[in-house]
Amino acid sequence: MFNKALLKFPRVYIFTPLLLTVLIFFACAGPSSPPTSTPTPTTPTPVPTGRGVGDTLRILYWQAPEILNPHLTVNTKDQHPSRVTYEPLASFDKDGRLIPFLAAEIPTLENGGVAADGKSVTWKLKQGVRWSDGEPFTADDVLFTYEFITNPATGATTAGTYEAVAGVEVMDDYTVKVNFKEVNPAWSLPFVGIPGMILPRHVFEPYNGPNAHVAPANVLPIGTGPYRVIEPGIKPQEVLFLGTKLIPTNKIVYEPNPYFREEDKPYFRRVILRGGGTVNEAARSVLKTNDVDYAWYLQVDPEQLAKLEAEGEGKAISNFGPFVEHILLNHTDPNRITETAERSSIQFPHPFLSDKKVRQAFTDAVDRETIAALYTGSRPTSNILVAPANYNSPHTSYEFNLTKAAQLLDEAGWVDTDGDGIRDKDGVKMKVVFLTTTAPVRQQTQRIIEKAFESMGVDVELQILDSAILFNSDSSNPSDYHQFPADMMEYADGNLSPDPGTYMRYWTCDQIPQQANNWTGENIERWCNPAYDALYQQSTREVDFEKRQELFINMNDLLIEEAVLIPLVHSADVSGVSPTLEGVDLTPWDADLWNIKDWRRSSP
Repeated sequence: MFNKALLKFPRVYIFTPLLLTVLIFFACAGPSSPPTSTPTPTTPTPVPTGRGVGDTLRILYWQAPEILNPHLTVNTKDQHPSRVTYEPLASFDKDGRLIPFLAAEIPTLENGGVAADGKSVTWKLKQGVRWSDGEPFTADDVLFTYEFITNPATGATTAGTYEAVAGVEVMDDYTVKVNFKEVNPAWSLPFVGIPGMILPRHVFEPYNGPNAHVAPANVLPIGTGPYRVIEPGIKPQEVLFLGTKLIPTNKIVYEPNPYFREEDKPYFRRVILRGGGTVNEAARSVLKTNDVDYAWYLQVDPEQLAKLEAEGEGKAISNFGPFVEHILLNHTDPNRITETAERSSIQFPHPFLSDKKVRQAFTDAVDRETIAALYTGSRPTSNILVAPANYNSPHTSYEFNLTKAAQLLDEAGWVDTDGDGIRDKDGVKMKVVFLTTTAPVRQQTQRIIEKAFESMGVDVELQILDSAILFNSDSSNPSDYHQFPADMMEYADGNLSPDPGTYMRYWTCDQIPQQANNWTGENIERWCNPAYDALYQQSTREVDFEKRQELFINMNDLLIEEAVLIPLVHSADVSGVSPTLEGVDLTPWDADLWNIKDWRRSSP
């Protein structure tokens, strides 16, 4: 998932002296003036070119990275820093065009790369590419990456992208052929974008198994990208208190990869990526105080964002992509525990959210228009699949109607029998725990929904967790989102490529995370519908673009009609850029840092 948008912010927070140390560092690590020629009154100062001639690039991700292996995480906070060092064969730009990275060219029917029968694709690779330790990159590394991802023992989170692949053949050192099990209309997904980042065989082969998570390169990666991480990799820094919670921060320092294939790139001599803190501080640091050059995902109040821009010189930039802020509804009971200590088990249906009528009532009780106004540059939506635009279903709609919602609950038999203001049925009170990550817009969203739900007799308990806890995919972590420790949960998600096949697979029956599969799979709601599975299977074989598009729209419509979840907002990703940073070119189909080799400091 591109949990792309895992937001966090404290209900109450205290900035400690240690946090001030973090902020002071950014101020002290400001840009030093690179060598320039003497300007004249009529000639602008030229910007020097060449590898490492620039100063320090300061990046802030207010969620702290934990791992730098993109195949062992679903979190944006980990995927983006990984993308600085790792590269795929190709990726999609903002217009949906494939751009080669490690590939020498993009396969097509015309150049013979895409087989006429649709059952294979052949990639030609760039020659002379080296890993950041000096070892040569070859087609064998592509083969190994496939072996690593598809090895069940590694628990790779990107494995779904490769389900259609029958095998990978090394034709020669610089040619690799991907064979598909059947005709595959989505041939451009394997080895492309975030799920396609290539790993070096010589580094990871000893860890191609259940020990994958202890590979040293998970925090000190060896890649082909423009920068390499210097020791010790992800370095823990200070901690700060957010309310009663202790939140760690960390730092990753990069330097130019001396073996990078473009001799005059990258521009900066050093990149410092800080992780952790709060979204408000991130926005202030990049927009007002110029303590950082780039800050990721600034989902703060639109008025506050505009105020910070007006007070400083930094600029907010929007990347309108596929991500939908939504509420997941638990179809299982999070309050019942199996004999093996599994919660939200498919053995125990939820006492009321397993009822479609109740889920529809909850959907009608959500004021999307008011909520959407909280999210900068965003709009309300009734779909979970919104991009590319041709997949955005015209068949759905949303309605905020508390009267209708209350009537549906009455019809479902949930009424207040004892006069305490809370609906009940068969001795069970209609109480929900509504969980999300710490972020101001999410806490405001919670309060809007809490007020509406309580007005119609639903007791709501609001809970928040730091994203590092909620999205920590450790099977021993009972608060991990895969284990759904609540009745309702809010975050944002979306497809990682212009082809939504992998994303729409989330809601198939075999993707339900459970103790038996070590909590893998992204069907967090634990909803199973054979009709949906049949539509998905059709989509994996349909080569006619328009017919396949209609299948995905039908899948979206079934999710909405069944009220499996509640889409809220088609969100724009808003990032902050300092006035001296050039070359940032965001795409919704890759990490923000995908073209960091082209980032540079503008002339003073």
